[in-house]
This record gives sequence, structure tokens and C-alpha cells, in this order.
Amino acid sequence: MASSKKLISREEWEKRLNNVKIRKEDMNKLVMNFLVTEGNVEAAKKFRMESGTHHIGLATITDRMAVKKAAQCGNVKDAIEKINDLNPEILDTNPQLFFQLQQQRLIELIRNGKVEAALEFAQEELAPRAEENQSFLEELERTISLVAFEDTSNCPVGELLDISQRLKTASEVNAAVLTSQSNEKDPKLPSLLKMLIWAQNKLDKKAAYPCINDLSNARLEDPTF
Repeated sequence: MASSKKLISREEWEKRLNNVKIRKEDMNKLVMNFLVTEGNVEAAKKFRMESGTHHIGLATITDRMAVKKAAQCGNVKDAIEKINDLNPEILDTNPQLFFQLQQQRLIELIRNGKVEAALEFAQEELAPRAEENQSFLEELERTISLVAFEDTSNCPVGELLDISQRLKTASEVNAAVLTSQSNEKDPKLPSLLKMLIWAQNKLDKKAAYPCINDLSNARLEDPTF
């Protein structure tokens, strides 16, 4: 049965693409936005020199990345201090993030076998907040349950000790700091790539055309039938 899709040749498709005008300045801003948001300070500085593109968040990357690195390494107390040095209002106005950081402190105490200190910290720092918030209480109970297992690999909530939990907390911290600095918490480039995939999926239903299947090389590939 013949395909009902419209066939668009590579020549015709490239001609259409060439009619789409994108300013180099806008492309440079998109790249700089990605570098700054992701915290690639050296790459951002080099790109600024090469392209002349400026970004309001460039000057604060180093401090923001110091906060993120502290959280990634489990040095939560240091991360909190650095956040407060940057802007005390970040944690004052975000009880969810502050609780998440305190929860991570509790996890690190349990990870290091400091059970007594962990229980004391939970009672003094987390329990009062959990009394006023059901979701906080549930998270506290999940975390405290870690101390009941000598072998945390058999613990139902053992994932709290995974490095991915640290990275999740660090990511939330990074987003909060970016927001406080009036920057987007997420880079624009991944969203644009998602839009590209969505648009191609929609067009696939109506036409056969050269498309990008591998985003890592962005090469147009001829359609297959």
C-alpha cells in the first residue's frame, strides 16, 4: 500500500530551512544561558571573550557553584552557610528547601554512623518543623527509619543514601539561587530541543522528510520507508 505521507526531498527541505533566519546574537545568548545556568564558569568566560556575549549571572557563577559543590559532597552545613552569605532570604522564604537541606544533614549523619547525633539532630531541628507539615513528617519518618537497618541495602528507603539524593538536593539549591538572582532556574537549550523533537513527531504523521534523529550530531537523515 502506498504511503499517504507527503515526500519532501533533502534539497527542498534544506531550502526551507535556509529561509529561516536566526540571528547569531540570539544563538550566542542561548549558548551563554546554558553555560551560566549549568555553572560552566571557565567555558562561559572563554565564550564571552570569543563572542562578546554578556550575561547578568556570569559574575555569580563561582559563588553559586561553591554552594552546589558543598551540597553534592554532603557538606550541607557549609552549603547552608554559603547560601546565607549569598542571600539569607533564599532559605527564609523557602521552607521546603531548608527542610530538604536539613534532611540531607540528617542523612549524612546516619551515613557516617553517628546514630545518636542523628537522633538528637532530628529531634531538635526537624521534628518541630514536621509537626506543622505532613509532608515534612513523612520525609522525617522515612529518613529516621534508616537507623533501624544495619544493612541499608535491604532498607525500603535505602535510596536516600544514594549519591543521587545528594545531587537532587544540590540541583534544588542551584535552582533556588538562580531564581533569587533573577535568572532562569533551567537552561533554555534543553527546552528548545524538546520542542524540536515534539515538532518532528507531529510532522512525522503527515510527511516523510530529512529529520534529526541524533541530537548529539544534529545531522539531517533521509527518511526511510
